[in-house]
Amino acid sequence: MVKNRLIEDDDPMLTVRIWEALVKSFASQMKSTFTASSFVKETFTVGYPKLLSMIENLLERISRDTDVKGVPAALTSEAKDQMISAIEPFQTAFLALCLSRLSDLVNSVFSMSSRGSIPSKENIYRIISRIQEEIESVHMDARLTLLVLREINKALLLLSERAEYQISAGPEARQVTGPATSAQLKNFALCQHLQEVHARVSSLVAGLPTIASDVLSPALGTIYGVAGDSVTSLFQTMLDRLEASILKIHDQNFGTLGMDNNNASPYMEELQKSIVHFRSEFLSRLLPPSSSNPLSSSTETICTRLVRSVASRVLTFFIRHASLVRPLSESGKLRMARDMAELELVVGQNLFPVEQLGGPYRALRAFRPVIFLETSQLESSPLIQDLPPSVILHHLFSRGPDELQSPMQRNKLSPLQYSLWMDSQGEDQIWRGIKAALDDYAAKVRIRGDKEFSPVYPLMLKLGSSVSGNES
Repeated sequence: MVKNRLIEDDDPMLTVRIWEALVKSFASQMKSTFTASSFVKETFTVGYPKLLSMIENLLERISRDTDVKGVPAALTSEAKDQMISAIEPFQTAFLALCLSRLSDLVNSVFSMSSRGSIPSKENIYRIISRIQEEIESVHMDARLTLLVLREINKALLLLSERAEYQISAGPEARQVTGPATSAQLKNFALCQHLQEVHARVSSLVAGLPTIASDVLSPALGTIYGVAGDSVTSLFQTMLDRLEASILKIHDQNFGTLGMDNNNASPYMEELQKSIVHFRSEFLSRLLPPSSSNPLSSSTETICTRLVRSVASRVLTFFIRHASLVRPLSESGKLRMARDMAELELVVGQNLFPVEQLGGPYRALRAFRPVIFLETSQLESSPLIQDLPPSVILHHLFSRGPDELQSPMQRNKLSPLQYSLWMDSQGEDQIWRGIKAALDDYAAKVRIRGDKEFSPVYPLMLKLGSSVSGNES
């Protein structure tokens, strides 16, 4: 038998040999072009998406034209990858150019030499538009899109770093008693700019595969964090001030008979003034404008989230300390109920729609009628379902004898100290403190030889046992 001297039995197919020679020659030409001709290099680098598309279309056409039934494919996946690899230097240069364009723009907008100046909206839109253009230039190729998104992620991280450098700190950035300072106005602008970048870029990748969002997730998360950092200290200072006003509830006398009048308590008037000032000087500049209610925007911004948090905390903090008030006379209850009505009104009109605050709002609405119920009515009242157990238990101390000391009194803590302790504990731990106070009271009664306990004592034991039962 005569052998074929051109192709041995174990030789690759002729098409494979031709393709390998072609790829080798093509790769050599691309390499020399990349290193020798600056004009062609620049043309192929800038137009890399088009170059890649041409190569992929060529490979697709060869595969289609050589698709013969019963014959092995002329081009394997490995063969196609070899051709794509030949133009990889231009891909690397294209990605570097993409990052350079974005980084240069970010550096010019957020100049390190002008820390006091804030970019204009137009400059922020330039960055967003540049990102959009980079994505659109490669959107036809999924693999290249992911590579470009990685470069965009780097540019966005640079943007967040530069923006963070611009944030003003110190007393001027945190004050809440006077008009908004220049430092605060600068932080407000930064916050809004970063929110805009976050929202627009998130929107750009919304229609892309999930993996695209994953690529940009680190940078977008960092931008969102920096935007929050620019105003968080202001909101915390405001919350501290509001809590300080609420703590003054303990300076009021709610136990005196015949004290009722139509005015809010002094601490509540102070709280109202602070909230109204915060709204007019700060929130009016931070919250998104709306023709109806600017606080009920369908898109929750960073500042809207912070306002919601402050409003919820104010209601929760007030109910906590209102429940600690003792003694509480009938006229004192009327005044406290009026204070609660004033609180609901000022929070709803100036911070956040109270009906959208969930649990804290339901607790406020429940506590107002609860304080007027007879002790015998409390256990069966559905209102207590909307109150944290600690609130109703603390309130019951105001209905007991003086010797039934609350945990705050028993441990000789100030209202602020006890409140800070409660912030760090769960309902079960708070109940344990209350239970210790109840045990002390029971011991005093037994030492005296009495057999009668205050009506609140068995009720508190019963309500508290449900807390320990739920936690076990």
